Amino acid sequence: MKLLDNKIYLASKSPRRRELLRQIGINFEILLLRDANSRPADVSETVLPDELPSDYVKRVTKEKAEAAWNMMLLRKLPLRPVLAADTTVVLNGKIYGKPANRAEAYEMLSALSGSTHQVLTSIAVHFHQKQLESTQTSEVTFTKLTKKQIDQYCDTLEPYDKAGGYGIQGSAAQFISHISGSYSGIMGLPLFETAQLLTEAGITLS
Repeated sequence: MKLLDNKIYLASKSPRRRELLRQIGINFEILLLRDANSRPADVSETVLPDELPSDYVKRVTKEKAEAAWNMMLLRKLPLRPVLAADTTVVLNGKIYGKPANRAEAYEMLSALSGSTHQVLTSIAVHFHQKQLESTQTSEVTFTKLTKKQIDQYCDTLEPYDKAGGYGIQGSAAQFISHISGSYSGIMGLPLFETAQLLTEAGITLS
């Protein structure tokens, strides 16, 4: 289906995802969903019983894309493809979301210290009856962190809006000895896969 314009809606408040879309020349508008801070949330990010990390991140992303599409229809906004994404950190099969407080951030970073974990980022593009989805998995290895390093990092604002309690694009980069996969995926939006899905949805990339 031919698009009215070469523009999408981004269903995310992440400044990193906005930055990454601009990096590949995507024209977008923000379409924010309600989160847990403005109850009731449009999409629950609670992990279901026995839900695998890959199933979890795909489900949440799909629900975000559907909720944003329905919001667009409800508001009678111009019809455009909706892009949603979700990122989760996984260590030994355990999902690490965004820490709610300093204690949780400290616990997460202590667990990641000296270990290799996975970062799963799922993206979905919803347009009319079509929903395209892709999940990218990367591996990140942390050096062994001292208590002082963890304390100092927890004193910053970085851990508290990021899965796993850290951002690879920030000062936590000094903790990371090796990555395998997609740097942009670890940031929260794998650009290769995103470009592929948006092209399939009819968006022309510059």
